[in-house]
Amino acid sequence: MIFYLFLAGAICLEVFGSTMLKLSHGFTKIKPIIGVIIGYVLAFYLLSKALGGLPLGLSYATWSGMGTILTVVIGVSIFKEKVNRQGLLGITLLIIGIVMLNLSK
Repeated sequence: MIFYLFLAGAICLEVFGSTMLKLSHGFTKIKPIIGVIIGYVLAFYLLSKALGGLPLGLSYATWSGMGTILTVVIGVSIFKEKVNRQGLLGITLLIIGIVMLNLSK
């Protein structure tokens, strides 16, 4: 169970880092740049801790897939980005794939 908490933390920190990357405006704003560095360093640290008890394929697929989905949610809710039908289908397929992968463990 603790390894899934490490993975969840890694996902959240990766999404934080990605959001700060957008806010850095091409690495021209210092505070978001610091957020990028902190977010990604801690995300990889927690991912490495999750790998102590979870398989690599499952961990990485869940981390990258959920990170992508949550980043889209942030883009839509904070940055007013649009998602079309193809994007929604892609998100749906990601969710199905992540669930199937975790069920097969």
